[in-house]
Amino acid sequence: MSVYLPGEKRFVIVNRVTILSLFLLILAGGVVRSTGSGMGCPDWPKCFDQYVPPTNKSQLPEGYEQKYIDNRAKKNERFAKTLDVFGFGKLANDIRNDKSILQHEEFNAAKTWTEYINRLVGALTGVFLLLCVIYSTSFLKSKKRIFFFSLLNLVVVFIQAWLGSIVVSTNLLAWIITVHMLLALVILAISIYTYFQAKVLRDNNLLINRGSRWFKILACLVLLLTVIQVTLGTTVREEIDLIAGNSLDRTGWVNQLSAYFNWHRDLAIGVVILSLILFFLVRARYAHRSEQSRLANVMLFLVLLQLASGFVLAYMGFPAYAQTVHLVLASLVFGSQFYLMLLLGKTSEYVGQ
Repeated sequence: MSVYLPGEKRFVIVNRVTILSLFLLILAGGVVRSTGSGMGCPDWPKCFDQYVPPTNKSQLPEGYEQKYIDNRAKKNERFAKTLDVFGFGKLANDIRNDKSILQHEEFNAAKTWTEYINRLVGALTGVFLLLCVIYSTSFLKSKKRIFFFSLLNLVVVFIQAWLGSIVVSTNLLAWIITVHMLLALVILAISIYTYFQAKVLRDNNLLINRGSRWFKILACLVLLLTVIQVTLGTTVREEIDLIAGNSLDRTGWVNQLSAYFNWHRDLAIGVVILSLILFFLVRARYAHRSEQSRLANVMLFLVLLQLASGFVLAYMGFPAYAQTVHLVLASLVFGSQFYLMLLLGKTSEYVGQ
């Protein structure tokens, strides 16, 4: 039975809410992407230079188009100079020479509010992460890593917020969106890690460390393949965005995709096979009511759902709703696999004990 000190209990509760909020934020981001609402707000962090965005074109600031294009050009040049400093000269030149980045998008109230809600969820998540840092001070004497990782996560969130502004200023440049997504998974992983560390500290059932090293290696491999899958998936999505601009026939999109789609599809089968192996190994070694077995059940269920949503995307014309579902399921799969990996490295509630 877990017995937490008051400050520790507040941290566990807030951390759990933060993890849920991160999944909600990924859902909101998926809706933004699938509805093409990414440029619903042409500036950042405000929306049309307002804290509450307009609902009608008559409410737009006078001459806002040129103002935001000029500001975007200045921000992009600063970003290009930063890329130069770190040795990414080609990417910097691509940004400088891509005229589509500065193209203006017509006002659409639905898209504006879709993007604005996404930003509100992001801001709320940031507040939760800040509270995690505050409450994690309760562990400074018992487990300092919880505080330092919570603090690190807040730093990563600031980087993510800055990167979000770059996503807007570059007019949704594809590779920046990919980095933005991967960084979201990093934030999620750190939150899950600090939650796990807090649980391990006080939960007697999670203190014994006799977990099989090979189990954890297999869990790490499955997790790595999932991260590669997410990266390939964002690349495929970038191609879909380009194809969609040139063809309205959704049924023919899959035939126009590059080899990235084939790799993404084939690797998905590998993830399913390894997940099945991991599932049966965990179920055979751990008690069925153990947290490891429960996580293995959840992981396999999510992996199969993810595979089904991939079939819907590929063979039903890439419907927008399925794109969002596919993205959210990918993050849920990642989260369940990461937590299971942590559990397999720390616990040993074996059958018969």
